[in-house]
Amino acid sequence: MKIIATPAAPRAIGPYSQAIVHHGMAYLSGQIPLDPATGELVAGDITVQTERVLSNLAAVLEACGSSLGRVVKTTVFLKDLGEFAAMNAVYARFFETNPPARSTVEVARLPRDSRVEIECIAIVDSE
Repeated sequence: MKIIATPAAPRAIGPYSQAIVHHGMAYLSGQIPLDPATGELVAGDITVQTERVLSNLAAVLEACGSSLGRVVKTTVFLKDLGEFAAMNAVYARFFETNPPARSTVEVARLPRDSRVEIECIAIVDSE
Protein backbone atom coordinates (compact mmCIF):
# COMPACT_ATOMS: atom_id res chain seq x y z
CA MET A 1 0.00 0.00 0.00
CA LYS A 2 1.32 3.44 -0.95
CA ILE A 3 0.10 6.77 0.46
CA ILE A 4 -0.08 9.57 -2.13
CA ALA A 5 0.46 13.24 -1.30
CA THR A 6 1.19 15.78 -4.03
CA PRO A 7 1.55 19.57 -3.79
CA ALA A 8 -0.06 19.77 -7.26
CA ALA A 9 -3.45 19.29 -5.56
CA PRO A 10 -4.88 20.72 -2.34
CA ARG A 11 -3.48 19.03 0.73
CA ALA A 12 -5.84 17.00 2.86
CA ILE A 13 -7.86 19.18 5.23
CA GLY A 14 -8.33 16.38 7.74
CA PRO A 15 -6.90 13.04 8.88
CA TYR A 16 -6.96 11.33 5.48
CA SER A 17 -4.74 10.83 2.44
CA GLN A 18 -5.22 12.37 -0.99
CA ALA A 19 -5.07 8.81 -2.34
CA ILE A 20 -4.02 5.26 -1.61
CA VAL A 21 -2.53 2.99 -4.27
CA HIS A 22 -2.98 -0.71 -3.60
CA HIS A 23 -2.87 -3.79 -5.85
CA GLY A 24 -2.91 -1.80 -9.09
CA MET A 25 -5.75 0.51 -8.10
CA ALA A 26 -5.80 4.13 -6.93
CA TYR A 27 -8.48 5.11 -4.43
CA LEU A 28 -8.82 8.90 -4.34
CA SER A 29 -10.42 10.86 -1.56
CA GLY A 30 -13.04 13.36 -2.58
CA GLN A 31 -11.76 16.63 -3.97
CA ILE A 32 -13.53 19.91 -3.47
CA PRO A 33 -12.79 23.06 -5.51
CA LEU A 34 -9.79 24.29 -3.58
CA ASP A 35 -6.99 26.13 -5.34
CA PRO A 36 -3.85 24.07 -4.60
CA ALA A 37 -1.70 27.22 -4.47
CA THR A 38 -3.78 29.03 -1.85
CA GLY A 39 -5.86 26.32 -0.19
CA GLU A 40 -8.90 28.56 -0.69
CA LEU A 41 -12.21 27.68 -2.32
CA VAL A 42 -12.35 28.98 -5.90
CA ALA A 43 -14.95 31.64 -6.55
CA GLY A 44 -17.55 30.89 -9.17
CA ASP A 45 -20.55 28.84 -10.12
CA ILE A 46 -20.89 25.07 -10.40
CA THR A 47 -19.04 24.99 -13.74
CA VAL A 48 -15.98 26.76 -12.32
CA GLN A 49 -16.04 24.60 -9.20
CA THR A 50 -16.45 21.34 -11.17
CA GLU A 51 -13.53 22.23 -13.43
CA ARG A 52 -11.29 22.88 -10.41
CA VAL A 53 -12.35 19.61 -8.75
CA LEU A 54 -11.58 17.57 -11.89
CA SER A 55 -8.24 19.35 -12.34
CA ASN A 56 -7.39 18.50 -8.72
CA LEU A 57 -8.34 14.85 -9.30
CA ALA A 58 -6.17 14.77 -12.44
CA ALA A 59 -3.19 16.04 -10.41
CA VAL A 60 -3.64 13.37 -7.74
CA LEU A 61 -4.10 10.68 -10.40
CA GLU A 62 -0.83 11.74 -12.05
CA ALA A 63 0.93 11.42 -8.69
CA CYS A 64 -0.52 7.91 -8.44
CA GLY A 65 0.82 6.95 -11.87
CA SER A 66 -2.62 7.07 -13.46
CA SER A 67 -4.86 9.52 -15.34
CA LEU A 68 -8.48 10.51 -15.89
CA GLY A 69 -8.52 8.09 -18.83
CA ARG A 70 -7.96 5.20 -16.43
CA VAL A 71 -10.75 6.07 -13.98
CA VAL A 72 -13.23 3.23 -13.55
CA LYS A 73 -15.67 4.80 -11.04
CA THR A 74 -16.56 8.24 -9.77
CA THR A 75 -18.96 9.47 -7.15
CA VAL A 76 -20.22 13.03 -7.51
CA PHE A 77 -21.69 14.84 -4.51
CA LEU A 78 -23.74 17.93 -5.36
CA LYS A 79 -25.16 20.46 -2.95
CA ASP A 80 -28.02 21.08 -5.42
CA LEU A 81 -29.09 18.38 -7.89
CA GLY A 82 -30.65 21.20 -9.90
CA GLU A 83 -27.07 21.99 -11.00
CA PHE A 84 -26.59 18.49 -12.44
CA ALA A 85 -26.78 19.54 -16.11
CA ALA A 86 -24.16 22.29 -15.70
CA MET A 87 -21.85 19.99 -13.71
CA ASN A 88 -22.38 17.20 -16.24
CA ALA A 89 -21.39 19.44 -19.19
CA VAL A 90 -18.01 20.15 -17.56
CA TYR A 91 -17.61 16.51 -16.45
CA ALA A 92 -18.21 15.34 -20.04
CA ARG A 93 -15.28 17.46 -21.28
CA PHE A 94 -12.92 15.65 -18.89
CA PHE A 95 -14.28 12.17 -19.77
CA GLU A 96 -14.90 12.44 -23.53
CA THR A 97 -14.34 8.78 -24.39
CA ASN A 98 -15.14 5.68 -22.37
CA PRO A 99 -16.53 7.54 -19.35
CA PRO A 100 -16.29 5.70 -16.03
CA ALA A 101 -19.18 4.32 -14.05
CA ARG A 102 -20.67 7.05 -11.88
CA SER A 103 -23.05 7.76 -9.05
CA THR A 104 -24.34 11.27 -8.38
CA VAL A 105 -26.08 12.23 -5.16
CA GLU A 106 -27.41 15.42 -3.62
CA VAL A 107 -26.10 16.17 -0.14
CA ALA A 108 -27.11 18.67 2.51
CA ARG A 109 -23.66 20.19 2.89
CA LEU A 110 -20.07 19.77 1.69
CA PRO A 111 -16.75 20.80 3.26
CA ARG A 112 -16.09 24.56 3.09
CA ASP A 113 -19.64 24.95 1.69
CA SER A 114 -18.49 23.95 -1.77
CA ARG A 115 -21.09 23.11 -4.40
CA VAL A 116 -19.44 19.86 -5.59
CA GLU A 117 -17.12 17.09 -4.43
CA ILE A 118 -15.92 14.18 -6.57
CA GLU A 119 -14.05 11.01 -5.58
CA CYS A 120 -12.78 8.28 -7.89
CA ILE A 121 -11.13 4.90 -8.32
CA ALA A 122 -8.61 4.34 -11.13
CA ILE A 123 -6.27 1.72 -12.53
CA VAL A 124 -2.51 2.21 -12.08
CA ASP A 125 0.29 0.30 -13.78
CA SER A 126 2.26 -0.48 -10.65
CA GLU A 127 2.84 0.51 -7.07
